[in-house]
Amino acid sequence: MALQEEHAVNRAIQYSTPGTTETCITELPIGKPGPGEVLVRMLYSGICHTDYAACTGTLGRAPPVPAGQIGGHEGIGEVIEQGPGVTKPVIGSKVGIKWAAEVCINCDNCLMGAESECTSLKVSGFYHPGTFQQYLITSAVCATPIPEGIDLAGAAPLMCAGTTVYASLKRAHTKAGDWVLITGAGGGLGHLAIQYTKAMGGSVIAMDIGSKEAFCKELGADYFIDFKKFGTNEEVIAHVKTLVPGGVRVVLCCAGSNKAYEQAPGFLAPRGTLVCVGIPVHEGKPGERVPLFDLSSIVANELNIIGIKSGSRQEAKECLDIAAKGLVKTHYQLRPMDTLTKSFIEMEDGNVNGRIVLDLR
Repeated sequence: MALQEEHAVNRAIQYSTPGTTETCITELPIGKPGPGEVLVRMLYSGICHTDYAACTGTLGRAPPVPAGQIGGHEGIGEVIEQGPGVTKPVIGSKVGIKWAAEVCINCDNCLMGAESECTSLKVSGFYHPGTFQQYLITSAVCATPIPEGIDLAGAAPLMCAGTTVYASLKRAHTKAGDWVLITGAGGGLGHLAIQYTKAMGGSVIAMDIGSKEAFCKELGADYFIDFKKFGTNEEVIAHVKTLVPGGVRVVLCCAGSNKAYEQAPGFLAPRGTLVCVGIPVHEGKPGERVPLFDLSSIVANELNIIGIKSGSRQEAKECLDIAAKGLVKTHYQLRPMDTLTKSFIEMEDGNVNGRIVLDLR
């Protein structure tokens, strides 16, 4: 693919009225990559719940994005032009665009593999142009090489959802034989977390609404829990302990729910790990309830609590390598660019199995 079309323009999806789900498609000029940059013809972009939160102004304590923001941070495209000094990735190669659009690679955080905490971080789709567009200029260093033979549309969500859950399991030291409980297991993050856990040799308790039970079990979940069937936190915790006496080693909280976080420590075995991924809507804003942990139980059981918003460049590569072996498959709905607002509304209602992917071709 090459940028040869006369009068070619960049069709991009913008957040037209931040604070709502309203979006619009606009035509923009195609830019030229500068030093250290490449121009990518975008093919696909997954839609993450963080994109919804950025558009609607519900992303925790983060400031609202400006009108005209191009969202998206999990995209796949083809390199069509290199900026000065760039030799890799080569023209014609497929690359992925992640949460970290640009990092310095030299600060203390970057040097320890924490690029998503880079002191000079620019975030795709948040005060920086994201993946909901046909042509994107990005840092050559941050563009992730895509393995041959992988489904490109399915690989798009791996740039955020897949990398994040893989990194979560890795940093929680998940090993063969461990039990992992996943909240929001039928969603974009959760359905990949089930598969990555199984690829690591773990066992899964999937928790979500009842309509997603068959989907989760098809993906390999050993048990399924419909959280709506339990009236109190104590009841659902007791049920988990009947399935796995003593508790699970890891709870991966993909659901952005206060209640899920209130319950999570109770599911864990002593010295187990709670991985916080999903962020409750309006979390931390005045007048809103925040997750309540039983601190005495956390101390008594010596629990670990970690937060993860994205993975490193190395973790993204490892995540893709596992998928390329056929051990993980993204379940997605491919939709045209003009369906972003509709997709946001469906995500708001919690009725999406797997991931929605936009076709940017």
